[in-house]
Amino acid sequence: MTVVSFSRESVRSGAAALSDEHRTSAAESPALDPSELRRAYSLMHLARILDDKAPNYLKQGLGWSYHAPCAGHDGIQIALGLTFRPSHDYLFPYYRDLATCLAAGISAEEILLNGLSKRDDVASGGRHMSNHFAKPAIGIQNVSSSVANHAQHAAGLGRAIVTYGSDAIVFCSVGESSTSEGYFYEAVNGASRERLPVVFVVQDNGYGISVPKSDQTANRHASDNFAGFRNLRIFHCDGTDLVDSLRALRAAVRYVASGAGCALVHAECVRIHSHSNSDRHELYRSPEELAAARARDPLPRLRAHVLAAGAASEEEIGAIEHENLRTYEETAGRVRRAPGPDPETIHDFVVPEPWRPDGDGLAELAATPANVAGAALEERSLLEALNLTLKELFRENADTYLWGQDVANRDKGGIFNVSKGLQQEFGARRVFNGPIAEDYILGTADGFSRFDERIRIVVEGAEFADYFWPAAEQMVEMSHEYWRTHGQFVPNVTIRLASGGYIGGGLYHSQNIEGWLATLPGLRIVVPAFADDAAGLLRTAVRSRGITVYLEPKFLYNARSARAHVPPGFAVPFGRARRRRAGEELTIIAYGTAVHLALDAAAKLGEEGRSVEVLDLRSLVPLDWDALAASVRKTSRVLVVHEDKVHGGFGGEIAAQIGSELFAHLDAPVDRVGSTFTPVGFHRALERAILPDVKRVLDAARKVLSY
Repeated sequence: MTVVSFSRESVRSGAAALSDEHRTSAAESPALDPSELRRAYSLMHLARILDDKAPNYLKQGLGWSYHAPCAGHDGIQIALGLTFRPSHDYLFPYYRDLATCLAAGISAEEILLNGLSKRDDVASGGRHMSNHFAKPAIGIQNVSSSVANHAQHAAGLGRAIVTYGSDAIVFCSVGESSTSEGYFYEAVNGASRERLPVVFVVQDNGYGISVPKSDQTANRHASDNFAGFRNLRIFHCDGTDLVDSLRALRAAVRYVASGAGCALVHAECVRIHSHSNSDRHELYRSPEELAAARARDPLPRLRAHVLAAGAASEEEIGAIEHENLRTYEETAGRVRRAPGPDPETIHDFVVPEPWRPDGDGLAELAATPANVAGAALEERSLLEALNLTLKELFRENADTYLWGQDVANRDKGGIFNVSKGLQQEFGARRVFNGPIAEDYILGTADGFSRFDERIRIVVEGAEFADYFWPAAEQMVEMSHEYWRTHGQFVPNVTIRLASGGYIGGGLYHSQNIEGWLATLPGLRIVVPAFADDAAGLLRTAVRSRGITVYLEPKFLYNARSARAHVPPGFAVPFGRARRRRAGEELTIIAYGTAVHLALDAAAKLGEEGRSVEVLDLRSLVPLDWDALAASVRKTSRVLVVHEDKVHGGFGGEIAAQIGSELFAHLDAPVDRVGSTFTPVGFHRALERAILPDVKRVLDAARKVLSY
């Protein structure tokens, strides 16, 4: 891990001398020498060539089916690209940032490879939408089409920069309408509170596709909505003017480098063309407005400035323009001949290879022994197993972090005390509370993990799984980042969620969400039913690369039935089910709390002379199909039991796979037991009527056995 000597605390005292005003004057315009002016003009002219040529590829059926023109944004974009330091800073561009990325270090050829979605596109290998430029090797991040959600990642990366003492700067570029998104507010709020080295750049062209900014906010400048934020400095500039844009950006960089807080650069631009090649702006913009936008074109403006400043003659500018055209023609020919992505690779980089424990003995399909090497093991609750394992993982890797809501405040250690004692032992640098903003908690984990591959993050994604929905957008985003970046980045994050009912919690405290989560490729999803597996699955999750959603059945935290002996270093590989009871006539497949319902039912059926096998999945994604199939082939009858609703629950996927792959081995239809298709009621009588119980499992098992 590269750590640069830089104390943010040492420079904060100097920040007090800075003005508290949020706006800056037009003074302090930087003086550019002739070579800088010529380079800036060359970049802007080349960007305009690429920008103007892009729609032609769509017309010819060659690609670039999505293109958002940068014309009219050229001043702020070239300034931003030149301010960014490749392989030192971090840049989160948005889909209109063609000129930004060209100036920041992406070559014209790489721009074209992205536009035509070629195999060698450095952003995604053709997997992501065209006009989404990135080059992770030099710090230009691959971002989503979900506008401004990368602001969360920028804040998280800024937090890592402060944590590790780097002097890097994070630049986050968005359009003005993106500031209406709640997660942009969360990012600015968090970055200002934590005084993070993030420069948010708002490119204001007056429209969100066809929606005028007057429909977005009451302020003329959307950035002024954030004027009350402490530790935030807002800088306004003319985004069509390179020099004024450089002035604002350099002032913003000085401010964030001082440690005083984050900055927001608001650049007024014009949109010369339609929002994108699927938009027709003449339907909502008048001819007069379009003419006024063209009159403010940054390219001829900079050309005139270069001539007036004596930085180049007309002949020298002509030579620059000729060379750019030649570069384009040569590059375009190569790119057109370049290979496209291989369809055979679609399954590459969905989920990274996990960490695997040594040997299979740690995950054997038998009960955990009560002693190891002659030493008696203390029986632990599921909650204790989680807490002790977290502490062990934190001790072994100093680059492990945990944050969430209520996870660390004096003796508070989460709503259920799973994280109790962690902050006391490992300090507030590594264990701390986040705002009540689930999207921010998860989004900053994504950004923080970008700083170094060795970092491992555990977040309590929400106090209850039911409250996770505000973070759903970030969950979707993170799930496909490994695939979308063609293996260049994956968040190393374990997301803990207290899940399920039986606690009298009612709405928002008793739901299960694994059915939805399982629809997202790129996630691992695990659910323990016993304390030993709780420890073993958590150890594997945190040590592994990638994203694991760790669902903790809250009813089992202190349940006597879930207690177990936990051997030191116990680990459970992903995708390994555990046979909890052997049987010959019926297989009950379950996970989480439902495993205990299944075991109780199987025991009662055993008293009736029936032989029932209980398979504890432990891991939903990946699924242990081999163990499942072997059990079904043996018993020929299947009952799937889970706490979630039957309608739309994960059991439906299991039943469908069994019906498709193992139909010839079945002697009865696959049946399912779960909750009713209603929310979970608060009153205990309502909860009992809704959630599955042993009687329902028994009734369903007898029905299947009767065939």
